[in-house]
Amino acid sequence: MTDDEAILDELFAVIEDRKETLPEDSYTASLFAHEKGENAVLEKLGEESTELILAAKDDDHEEIAHESADIVYHLLVLLSMNDMDLTDLRAELRERR
Repeated sequence: MTDDEAILDELFAVIEDRKETLPEDSYTASLFAHEKGENAVLEKLGEESTELILAAKDDDHEEIAHESADIVYHLLVLLSMNDMDLTDLRAELRERR
């Protein structure tokens, strides 16, 4: 697996670390520490989805990549909040294939 292929695993590991250590200067940790964290993540997923749709409508490849990355990040945070991980996601995708 190349570094590019492993980036989701690396990102998820960082998210899990922030969940455990809750560093004060971390946006990710703030989502886990805040009582409305899951609602904030859900709101961000909605917001970023809208931004992705608009970027796709405008055929703006740079923005499509940017907004897609935001969605993936917040999705991984949501998985972690629900005590799930990439194994759960991969299993579901594999089953659908």
